[in-house]
Amino acid sequence: MNIVEFFEQSSGKWFSQRTSHHLAFKQTEGGKSDLTIEMLPKDDPAVIQLCQQYEIDPSLALCGARVSWDGTMEWDEEKHNGSTVLVPVADPNNPNEGKLLRETGYAEKAPVAGRYVMGGDDALTLITEYETMYSEERLWFASPNLRLRTSILKRFGGFSMASFCSEIRMGGGQPAKAASEASAQPQA
Repeated sequence: MNIVEFFEQSSGKWFSQRTSHHLAFKQTEGGKSDLTIEMLPKDDPAVIQLCQQYEIDPSLALCGARVSWDGTMEWDEEKHNGSTVLVPVADPNNPNEGKLLRETGYAEKAPVAGRYVMGGDDALTLITEYETMYSEERLWFASPNLRLRTSILKRFGGFSMASFCSEIRMGGGQPAKAASEASAQPQA
């Protein structure tokens, strides 16, 4: 699987359950979110604008995705919602690695470019280094409708957090296998 296929398989509506371990405080927190992942064509205005913002030729974009979330965490009453656009740009020497442009970072609310590595095991690793912290996420499909994610977040000078998420497809989009089987069927 390549990164475009991973994004395609991820499109749709998902229910996410997260458990986060705040290592410095020795505390665990649960959370729930509704996620919507929408594929964007390479020529979508949001993809072009994000590439231009990072001074990258838009023709190098592999695809785009708009990710929206709406959720809650156990320890606060606040709703956590927002959206961001993601654009992968492959390394010319290694198509399984490259930059991942983000309209808004997850750990800090500012645009940030990270790195991605698409492993031979079909797992996607995202590495982002912010000014004050380091984030690493690993995402993979346990089945076409179940996506798993682990992440670590290290704040320079102290605090660390580790999380595990299970994400269940609730609708929209098609699992990659079903989509490829549907396209192989003769049309009437």
